[in-house]
Amino acid sequence: MFIGEYHHGIDEKGRVAIPVKFRERLSHGAVVTRGLDRCLSVYPARDWAQLADKLAKLPIAQANSRAFARLMLAGAMELEVDKQGRVILPDYLRTYAGVKKKVVVAGLYNRLEIWDAAVWAKYRTGTEKSSSSIAEALGSLGV
Repeated sequence: MFIGEYHHGIDEKGRVAIPVKFRERLSHGAVVTRGLDRCLSVYPARDWAQLADKLAKLPIAQANSRAFARLMLAGAMELEVDKQGRVILPDYLRTYAGVKKKVVVAGLYNRLEIWDAAVWAKYRTGTEKSSSSIAEALGSLGV
């Protein structure tokens, strides 16, 4: 599983290091796509295949289904982890997420999220301030 928060730099070629503890899980292939809240989501190939299958089965007649499938599927790109444990993030995805020089790689159980460090800090601070109300709302879901 992916858990934790890791701070890395991104080089001029768009390469970012994957934390060592996550590399094995991504060694059989990975996919990066547009995430929600202006981050990038990285899935192991097997998990991506399951999600993509569900997205492909969404009702095409519903505008929200089409929009979400487009966001996720059209933005997706296969990744390869190089010998130094880095992946290349495509320019269009770096632009989407506003990724500059410093990034945060956040482990979220079945996926990684890659955030521009400044955007992550702002998001995390806002979420921490709202944590009590978020927890209360999730209580009704059994969390």
